[in-house]
This record gives sequence, structure tokens and C-alpha cells, in this order.
Amino acid sequence: MPKVFLSPSTQEWNEYVTGGNEEQYMNLLADKMEPYLRSSGITYVRNDPDKNVVGAIRDSNAAYYDVHLALHSNAAPEHLAGQLRGIDIYFSPGSFDSERLATIIANNLKNIYPLPDKSRAVPTTSLGEVTQTRATAVLCELGYHDNIEDVTWLKNNLGAIAKNLVQSLCDYFGIPFVDAGPVMQGVVAAGGSNLNIRDYPSSGGRIIGSIPDGARVTIYGDVGNGWYVVNYNGQTGYASSDFIVAG
Repeated sequence: MPKVFLSPSTQEWNEYVTGGNEEQYMNLLADKMEPYLRSSGITYVRNDPDKNVVGAIRDSNAAYYDVHLALHSNAAPEHLAGQLRGIDIYFSPGSFDSERLATIIANNLKNIYPLPDKSRAVPTTSLGEVTQTRATAVLCELGYHDNIEDVTWLKNNLGAIAKNLVQSLCDYFGIPFVDAGPVMQGVVAAGGSNLNIRDYPSSGGRIIGSIPDGARVTIYGDVGNGWYVVNYNGQTGYASSDFIVAG
């Protein structure tokens, strides 16, 4: 199953024009992403808020991740302070996957950003979290925090932005987006057999683990069509709901 290094900004000195700061609101956004990541079967690790960008890159590169997703907000040059708006999703021009992910995110955000023509994917050769990470990486500048309209949109739509970003990750990974709901417990009832955990909600999905009959399992989400997103002994994947008694 996909694994993401989630890296909200640690730049608390970037103050928002209506109060608060970049670190605060990007971490609130990451908080709201977590339930959607879990329910959709995407495992994740968050950056250490006490480390700077160099530390985040080092931690990301110290393990395997499919995607490094950096969350930021932007600021205009001093002579244009408060005058600019827009979303920039930065990608590495040398990486097809980075550009593809950035394009998916920028296009999906057009559906919720009030100026859709200003949500775009942008190449960068200078942002370390994009160019120095082993994982496929993008950095999201989600509006201008020195612009009242952008800050108001961001603060009032954290939940919608979080959901949209996870939907984009699901599109990129080619897995179903599963809306967040309560995490449940269940018991496997497979008539004495093990229950397979798969990497896709289909009998054709690759088997990545198994759960003994009678074992308790955590249910993160209901895909529908007879499949749950589950976690058993640290392994996240899809299992047939026909053989799990929830509750």
C-alpha cells in the first residue's frame, strides 16, 4: 500500500495577514488529512515540527516513501505584498512522476479554489523538498498568506482542501478514495481459513498479507462492493467485508 511522508511547514515566522502563521495552519491541514489517508489505505509519517527543511529531507530519505508531500502557503515579494493570489504546486522537471502528481493536485484544486485558472503545476530546480528527496515529491503553495482573500479561503476550507489533496493522492496511486468515517474493530469469520489482505479491493489484487480466522482487525474505511480498508499487525490493505464481523 502507498506510503507518504507528510511535511507541513515548520515556518512559524510566516505570519498570516488575519492572524496565525504558516506552521500552525499547515499542521491543521495535515491533521485534517489524516482521517482521509487512513480510510483510503494510505499509510503516512509526518515530519518532526522541531526540525527545519534539511531535517525533513533527511528523515524522508532515511526510509522508503512513495511520495513526499510538502504543505506550505506563499507570500508575494515585498513590493507586491497582498496583491497576488493563486496556488502553485511545485514539481521536479526531471521527474515524470513528480510532474504527474503536481498536475493532478493542481487540476483537482481548481474545483474548490475560487480562481481556478490560478491553480497550476510549476517546475522548480531550487526547492530542496522537491529536488533532494528520494521519493516522488511535490511542494504545495496553497495560496498567499499575505492576501486577505486567500487566507480567508484557506482558513474556511481546511477540511475541503484536506479531502481534495487525499483524493489527488488516490488518483495518483490508482486506488479508490474512501471517505473518512469512524475507525471500527472487527473479527474475521472465514470458516477456519485465513483472510487475505490485498493491495487493491478486488479478488485480483495482489496478496500482501493474511489475517487468521477469529483474529481482531482494525477497519479504517468501507470501500463498498464488499471490501474494507483494514489494518492487522501493522499491515494496511483491503480485505473482503463478507468475512469480517464489524462491531
